[in-house]
Amino acid sequence: MNARLEIQNLKCGGCANTITTKLSELAFVSDVMVDNDDNSVSFSYEKEATLNAVKLLLVKLGYPEVGDKNALTTKAKSFVSCAIGRMNS
Repeated sequence: MNARLEIQNLKCGGCANTITTKLSELAFVSDVMVDNDDNSVSFSYEKEATLNAVKLLLVKLGYPEVGDKNALTTKAKSFVSCAIGRMNS
Protein backbone atom coordinates (compact mmCIF):
# COMPACT_ATOMS: atom_id res chain seq x y z
CA MET A 1 0.00 0.00 0.00
CA ASN A 2 1.07 3.58 -0.53
CA ALA A 3 0.50 6.59 1.70
CA ARG A 4 1.07 10.32 1.45
CA LEU A 5 0.89 12.38 4.63
CA GLU A 6 0.92 16.17 4.86
CA ILE A 7 3.06 17.06 7.83
CA GLN A 8 3.80 20.14 9.91
CA ASN A 9 7.13 21.78 10.80
CA LEU A 10 8.97 20.58 7.67
CA LYS A 11 11.54 23.26 6.93
CA CYS A 12 14.47 22.01 4.92
CA GLY A 13 16.64 19.21 3.65
CA GLY A 14 17.85 18.47 7.18
CA CYS A 15 14.28 17.69 8.22
CA ALA A 16 13.78 15.58 5.10
CA ASN A 17 17.01 13.66 5.76
CA THR A 18 15.98 12.81 9.32
CA ILE A 19 12.48 11.74 8.26
CA THR A 20 13.79 9.61 5.39
CA THR A 21 16.42 7.94 7.56
CA LYS A 22 14.14 7.19 10.51
CA LEU A 23 11.16 5.97 8.48
CA SER A 24 13.40 3.75 6.35
CA GLU A 25 14.53 2.00 9.55
CA LEU A 26 10.98 0.79 10.24
CA ALA A 27 10.08 -2.74 9.21
CA PHE A 28 7.62 -2.94 6.32
CA VAL A 29 8.29 0.67 5.18
CA SER A 30 9.99 1.42 1.86
CA ASP A 31 10.27 4.04 -0.89
CA VAL A 32 10.26 6.98 1.54
CA MET A 33 10.18 10.35 -0.23
CA VAL A 34 9.88 13.75 1.44
CA ASP A 35 8.63 16.74 -0.55
CA ASN A 36 9.56 20.05 1.06
CA ASP A 37 7.49 22.02 -1.46
CA ASP A 38 4.17 20.54 -0.37
CA ASN A 39 5.18 19.49 3.18
CA SER A 40 4.51 15.82 2.61
CA VAL A 41 6.05 12.42 3.06
CA SER A 42 5.18 9.48 0.82
CA PHE A 43 6.04 5.85 1.42
CA SER A 44 5.00 2.27 0.81
CA TYR A 45 3.97 -0.01 3.64
CA GLU A 46 2.69 -3.54 4.06
CA LYS A 47 0.47 -3.55 7.18
CA GLU A 48 -2.11 -1.14 8.59
CA ALA A 49 -0.28 -1.18 11.93
CA THR A 50 2.78 0.11 10.09
CA LEU A 51 0.90 3.25 9.02
CA ASN A 52 0.12 3.99 12.67
CA ALA A 53 3.76 3.37 13.61
CA VAL A 54 4.87 5.87 10.94
CA LYS A 55 2.46 8.51 12.25
CA LEU A 56 3.66 7.98 15.82
CA LEU A 57 7.31 8.21 14.78
CA LEU A 58 6.65 11.42 12.85
CA VAL A 59 5.10 12.98 15.97
CA LYS A 60 8.05 11.79 18.07
CA LEU A 61 10.42 13.45 15.59
CA GLY A 62 8.38 16.69 15.63
CA TYR A 63 6.44 16.35 12.37
CA PRO A 64 2.76 15.66 13.14
CA GLU A 65 0.19 15.36 10.38
CA VAL A 66 -1.59 18.53 9.30
CA GLY A 67 -4.62 18.89 11.56
CA ASP A 68 -3.00 17.14 14.53
CA LYS A 69 -1.87 18.93 17.67
CA ASN A 70 1.34 20.90 17.13
CA ALA A 71 2.44 22.05 20.57
CA LEU A 72 5.52 24.14 21.22
CA THR A 73 7.34 21.03 22.45
CA THR A 74 6.58 19.29 19.15
CA LYS A 75 7.94 22.26 17.22
CA ALA A 76 11.08 22.16 19.37
CA LYS A 77 11.53 18.46 18.56
CA SER A 78 11.42 19.30 14.85
CA PHE A 79 14.26 21.80 15.28
CA VAL A 80 16.39 19.11 16.95
CA SER A 81 15.50 16.59 14.22
CA CYS A 82 16.37 19.19 11.59
CA ALA A 83 19.77 19.87 13.17
CA ILE A 84 20.55 16.15 13.36
CA GLY A 85 19.51 15.72 9.74
CA ARG A 86 21.82 18.52 8.65
CA MET A 87 24.77 17.05 10.53
CA ASN A 88 24.17 13.58 9.06
CA SER A 89 23.73 14.69 5.45
